Amino acid sequence: MNYLIVGLGNIGAEYSSTRHNMGFMVLDAWAQASNVVFRTERYGDVAEISFKGRKMTLLKPSTYMNLSGNAVRYWIQKLNLPLENLLIICDDLNLPFGTLRMRKNGSAGGHNGLKNIEELIESQNYARIRMGIGNNFSRGGQVDYVIGELSEEEKEQMPELCKKVIEGIKGFVTIGPDRTMNTLNTKK
Repeated sequence: MNYLIVGLGNIGAEYSSTRHNMGFMVLDAWAQASNVVFRTERYGDVAEISFKGRKMTLLKPSTYMNLSGNAVRYWIQKLNLPLENLLIICDDLNLPFGTLRMRKNGSAGGHNGLKNIEELIESQNYARIRMGIGNNFSRGGQVDYVIGELSEEEKEQMPELCKKVIEGIKGFVTIGPDRTMNTLNTKK
């Protein structure tokens, strides 16, 4: 069985430790722990990880967050995968920092990267893991907050959060989304 695991984020060093790059951070942590190296291909950086007979293509789109659908559509078609084998990892400012939510499908919830993916694959029927970043910003400060640096306290929590999301990905490909949601979804 093959899967496409997409971590959303923005390319460039200036974005590497921002809240909007949580998806990239998870895939980078997993690749590093697995001694796997990303290579640059069309629409993004790609790596492969195998786990219990499942092959996962990890994708960090190079299209910037709001155009992520181009990369997702291309790689779904290239790998010839059904949408139920797609998992997107992204930030979510509607959840407190550290909260994880997995869903099998649903709306973009105001997330521009997810909106673009839905438009280009013409479906909301794909799994996603949302990583809470909180909404600790003043009126009109959403963009600066989302593309702002993680606080020192948040940076300290990232390794454990990445581990939890990686376990969620492994669950998604082995026991399925329903059972994985029961263990991954957290409240803060």
